[in-house]
Amino acid sequence: VQLQASGGGLVQPGGSLRLSCAASGYAFSISDMGWYRQAPGKQRELVASISRGGTTNYADNVKGRFTISGDNAKNTVYLQMNSLKPEDMAVYYCHARRRLNPTTTSDYWGQGTLVTVSS
Repeated sequence: VQLQASGGGLVQPGGSLRLSCAASGYAFSISDMGWYRQAPGKQRELVASISRGGTTNYADNVKGRFTISGDNAKNTVYLQMNSLKPEDMAVYYCHARRRLNPTTTSDYWGQGTLVTVSS
């Protein structure tokens, strides 16, 4: 599975950005996709995830501001980020989990896209 992320950039506080991540390869076996982020000096953390069935999960600090959605036909996941804050500034990584068999999964990561929130 290969993940191609796009959409990062510079935005002012209160602004919006939309990240996209397209999966290719064995994308048909992906069970869920999502976004993680890593700020300087901090651990990578989950931002949001979505299962192939549409179940979503959000970190508490982005609930109500970020929305994750997916297009199964395109094997693409989107992260709409509104009301961005300086603390949202980080490198955002697309993640996909592929189910290899009933008891085994494999994780894949995109190359990371930088989101800068600054005036």
